[in-house]
Amino acid sequence: MSEKKVAIVTGASRGIGKAIALRLAKDNFMVVINYNKSREDAEKVLESIKEIGGEGILFQGSVTDRDVMDGMVKEVVNQFGRIDLLVNNAGVLRPKYLMMTKLDEWEETIATNLTGPFYCIKSVLRSMIEQRSGRIINMSSVASLSGIPGQSSYAASKSGMNGMTRVLAKELSNYGILINSIAPGFIETDMTGDFPETALKEYKNSIPLKRFGHGEDVANLVSFLASEQASYITGQVIAVDGGLSA
Repeated sequence: MSEKKVAIVTGASRGIGKAIALRLAKDNFMVVINYNKSREDAEKVLESIKEIGGEGILFQGSVTDRDVMDGMVKEVVNQFGRIDLLVNNAGVLRPKYLMMTKLDEWEETIATNLTGPFYCIKSVLRSMIEQRSGRIINMSSVASLSGIPGQSSYAASKSGMNGMTRVLAKELSNYGILINSIAPGFIETDMTGDFPETALKEYKNSIPLKRFGHGEDVANLVSFLASEQASYITGQVIAVDGGLSA
């Protein structure tokens, strides 16, 4: 049985997931760093956690594989005896206008961004219900709050996540489980690095604060929602977007 609280962060090898994993380690969580393909990046995250005196382990696997996610949760429970926090961060973005979006691109986005979190939540609930406590944080997007051209499949997946969050807040409240969504705006990550320079300039000008966010901006909110200070917050979709969706 771990003396520390235990957090699983999917897609934690880079970007927002990396920032969240590091912040949770600072908050004294044992961090399970889930990654799919980027083992070298995941190992660097683990090294950084150890450098600040934190603890963590690596687990490779795609959130789109239900059996693998079940296996991850079982391994974590067997090793540490508990799961206190799940952060559904893994996601994909394939920016294209709907008329140019192929079916396999649509299905990949839904599978990763919506069905994947469904699998992960299903997997952790048994442990959290037995504990009668737990926190789940779903990483949504500002695209679910305001229309962004070229992001129809992404917005659909994240809007679905928001709806699931609101329903689960009511289904899980009797078990002491709190669930919320965070909707980041334009955060500087590898994902946004694929955007054309002209588009990035246009996006920045549309943000009231006139700057892109950083992974730490999102990680700070994760830290708060995972703390006892947020014990009366559930079923919410909270934007971290510099005022973009205001």
